[in-house]
Amino acid sequence: MAGIVVSQEKIQDINGVIKLCPFGAIEEKNGAVEINAACKMCMICVKKGPEGAFVYQEDEKVEVDKSKWTGVAVYVDHSDGDIHPVTFELIGKAKELAAKINQPVYAVFIGNNIKDKAEELLYYGVDEVFVYDNISLKDFRIEPYSAAFEDFIGKTQPSIVLVGATTLGRSLAPRIAARFKTGLTADCTILDVKENTDLVQIRPAFGGNIMAQIITPNHRPQFATVRYKIFNAPEKTENTSGKITVCELSEDKLVSKINVLKIKQKEVEENISDAEVIIVAGRGIKQEKDLEMINELAKALGGQVAVTRPLIELGWGDARKQIGLSGRTVRPKLIITCGVSGAVQFKAGMMNSEFIFAIDENPSAAIFDVAHYGIVGDIYEVIPSLLEKIKSL
Repeated sequence: MAGIVVSQEKIQDINGVIKLCPFGAIEEKNGAVEINAACKMCMICVKKGPEGAFVYQEDEKVEVDKSKWTGVAVYVDHSDGDIHPVTFELIGKAKELAAKINQPVYAVFIGNNIKDKAEELLYYGVDEVFVYDNISLKDFRIEPYSAAFEDFIGKTQPSIVLVGATTLGRSLAPRIAARFKTGLTADCTILDVKENTDLVQIRPAFGGNIMAQIITPNHRPQFATVRYKIFNAPEKTENTSGKITVCELSEDKLVSKINVLKIKQKEVEENISDAEVIIVAGRGIKQEKDLEMINELAKALGGQVAVTRPLIELGWGDARKQIGLSGRTVRPKLIITCGVSGAVQFKAGMMNSEFIFAIDENPSAAIFDVAHYGIVGDIYEVIPSLLEKIKSL
């Protein structure tokens, strides 16, 4: 592991070097200077300490043989065989990435009584579906599912693995990445691939203030999770050219310490991720009762109401209606933002909408950078006028 090596013989003033570190990471033990766990690798001790006393030592980089890892794999997220739509979106992106590096697209399908449903994936351009079908895999239990996923990667050695950022996917992906001692980038909003098969993973970071570009050049496979509604699903074709491969696991790998006693179906609720028209209330709303005009506009257009994080923090909205990195990702045909400034966190959750219509009184608001249409004005004047026009039609 990379770290800072201390040369004791080059330190004359122990108290002096201890004071160098603003994080208290340099300490004295039994007359010797040590670096403790508080070290932030800021390099102040290396730069300002006695010459040669503190030396940053890097690990020897082990180059992975990238030629041994081929293919772009997608984990098939499902409930009792009903495939989650995020899977098809990831297949669309996998096909795009695979075409750039001339590699196949794989899908790994884990469950029970799923062989017939696996054939549907072939109509979306998957070259090979690896099916783990066993009664022990009927319900999601982390140990046998992890064993099946690990077995798939061990056999096929895909260069890239894409997993939907669902509750199940968020649980499974990091465990498998850890087993292969490789990296995982969560909630990617943009994915691309280099000619050498390095996956370029882009996601908002530091609270959404920057867009971080992450690559994993010396490890394979490369893992990324992606939210629903980020990418486009491919068109279903009439013919297939791929194949299904049925895989077996030994019984000892299907053992779990978890027993599923009862499954309670979640009540079906209105989901803004599936809405075709969304009206978003932002910080420009001055008081809670003013949300009534937002509701009225949504009703007039047959849409749903969503909110931004500041309104959630004020207790004016349901967290399930929040758009952004800490909320839902949406892709409606029409989204109208009302008094939304357009923070990076919010834009990441809605920028793929078909038509973005923004209303804000600040002409420099960031929301206008992504909007297709915009009105610079007070929402308390614009929305009533807009409602009047809609009702007259």
